[in-house]
Amino acid sequence: MRLVILGGGGFRVPLVHRALLRRPELGIDDVVLHDVDPARLAVIAAVLEPSPGVRLSLTTSLPEAMTGADIVFSAIRVGGAAGRVRDERRALDAGVLGQETVGAGGLSYGLRTLPVALQAARVQAELAPDAWLINFTNPAGMITQALSNTMGHRVIGICDSPVGLVRRACRALDLPAGEVEFDYSGINHLGWLTSLRHGGREVLPELLHDDRRLASTEEGRLFGPELLRALGAIPNEYLYFYYVAREIAHDLQKSRTRGEVVLDEQTGFYEAAGDRSDRAAQLWEQTRTHREQTYLAEARTGERDEQDLSGGGYERVALDLVQALTSGKQTEMIVNGRNDSAFHQLPPDMVVETRCAVDRSGARPITGPDLPLHQLGLISSVRAAEEAIIESVTDSSIDAAVHGFSIHPLIGSRRIAATLVDSIIRDEPSVAALFRPPRAGNRGS
Repeated sequence: MRLVILGGGGFRVPLVHRALLRRPELGIDDVVLHDVDPARLAVIAAVLEPSPGVRLSLTTSLPEAMTGADIVFSAIRVGGAAGRVRDERRALDAGVLGQETVGAGGLSYGLRTLPVALQAARVQAELAPDAWLINFTNPAGMITQALSNTMGHRVIGICDSPVGLVRRACRALDLPAGEVEFDYSGINHLGWLTSLRHGGREVLPELLHDDRRLASTEEGRLFGPELLRALGAIPNEYLYFYYVAREIAHDLQKSRTRGEVVLDEQTGFYEAAGDRSDRAAQLWEQTRTHREQTYLAEARTGERDEQDLSGGGYERVALDLVQALTSGKQTEMIVNGRNDSAFHQLPPDMVVETRCAVDRSGARPITGPDLPLHQLGLISSVRAAEEAIIESVTDSSIDAAVHGFSIHPLIGSRRIAATLVDSIIRDEPSVAALFRPPRAGNRGS
């Protein structure tokens, strides 16, 4: 079976490759790394562990990569870490939150990424129409929604944040995760764990009313017990940027952004590993360890729990999903897929992040409880903003882009929205080209 990784020169690719080598039962014996940067491809290839059972090839040609694909992992970062820095700083300069996937930063990232992601999907539809597209590309909710509008159920989005949240809640209650049923609902980076059941008994309230157990979880330390009890649920860690938006935007103004830190780390790694390919794996491991320890450092105090670092991230989620899609054995997972009728308050074609039944036919969301008004309102307003950005790309509409920024709950100003869009068009040539009127053809004589 052939696996294609788009963004194959990306820093996290070795995690996927390493996990893949440990799971020969998946039947993946051909891995193709595709990237537009051949130097980054070469560095990552030097990091990877060789395996006689898995053929590895590198290419900068998208049609060459897609031909014969069975599974496609999309993990592209259009604009690289430098683009992330621009997104975050642009937002902070406008007086709003600057974060990679949330608020103005996420919408900017989406504007730059959507045209590339949609073009890759068109090539896949032509050359590998039966392949599954598993989307890691951020902002994952927006990108998966746009791809779903054209690819339907053949695209599934993934994120490791909800899986980690459920694991931590189970660990705090000393319960094996495999013995627990749960409800998790929302969209990517905007979801809540609303129920946790063991032996048919609801146990989430026990956790919410036990300060000691809550303090053992990342979310308990991040949000505090009072907020969690008021919500009656445990939010995804990215909701921190909504619940303390004013404070964190002020704090970020005074410090280096996460993007600036990542840019420095990655630039140093790729340069050093390019010069010393014999030490590429060692250099990568050193950089990875520090990067994982400081993940979401904008919101976190102290170091991450060692069990979170060793539990497997999105590479584990991705390969579990591959197994479910190809083995014929139904599995329940939290992934991003079309709502259908799972949440009657939301449109059927809206991509939601929730518990799904996954098998060879795809991912089907499992009907969950009605969304409380607070959750429904936030989900609806954020997805409406993302849908406007998708429209701006598909219709080349600046007005739709400004509208999308203006209605996002972390922006809420048409004046600021217009300033942000003007700045993006000025700073990002690919976005400027998207909105540039097409030249009239030379009709000749």
